[in-house]
Amino acid sequence: MPESLVEHALSLVPSREGRRTVLALTGPPAAGKSTLARYLVHRIEEELGRGAAGYLPMDGFHLSNAQLDRLGRRDRKGAPDTFDAHGYVALLHRLTVETGHPVYVPDYDRRLHEPVAARHVVLPHTRLVVTEGNYLASDEEPWSSAREIYTELWYVEVPDADREHRLVRRQLRGGADADQARAWVERSDRPNGELVKAVRERCTRVVPGGRVPRGWWRTVRPRQG
Repeated sequence: MPESLVEHALSLVPSREGRRTVLALTGPPAAGKSTLARYLVHRIEEELGRGAAGYLPMDGFHLSNAQLDRLGRRDRKGAPDTFDAHGYVALLHRLTVETGHPVYVPDYDRRLHEPVAARHVVLPHTRLVVTEGNYLASDEEPWSSAREIYTELWYVEVPDADREHRLVRRQLRGGADADQARAWVERSDRPNGELVKAVRERCTRVVPGGRVPRGWWRTVRPRQG
């Protein structure tokens, strides 16, 4: 299955330089969106050369903890209103039109529990951007306006029991104890996931998460600039 997805993603790459398309992956928390997105970028670069594909994670637009505290929303981090959605859509627009210079892309650091600026870069010769996030199929503005930009929108799916096991492990790795981890999943991740599952039918296709080859990232050379 992963290689058939790679082949399909390659078919979306424009043949003309200076043009750029966007493949979007959505799905509930811990479905494997970021793993699949990064694997697709890696494989496309193996086929077409360094920088042929770029990565745009929606998680880079998490509001900072300071802003969440100001809004009284830290206990619901990950809900739709805890992201800079307008910022995500604005950067997505930039990536489709600004092909003459590098565009820097933020990400979320799970060790710091904060967004980090300029973690990734989309280069001038990048022809496919793979973006991923929970709310990319949402009907709510401004998320819905981004759907006009996506060439395709895939829904990444795994069984709920597997996802929730991953979510608990994610919280444990972040420093929570077992009770805190389960409480967070029940309070935040589970309701967020239900919102995402409700818009599954709006996606171009459904793909399984968790199918990429184990340890593939060990072969990736560090990106220079």
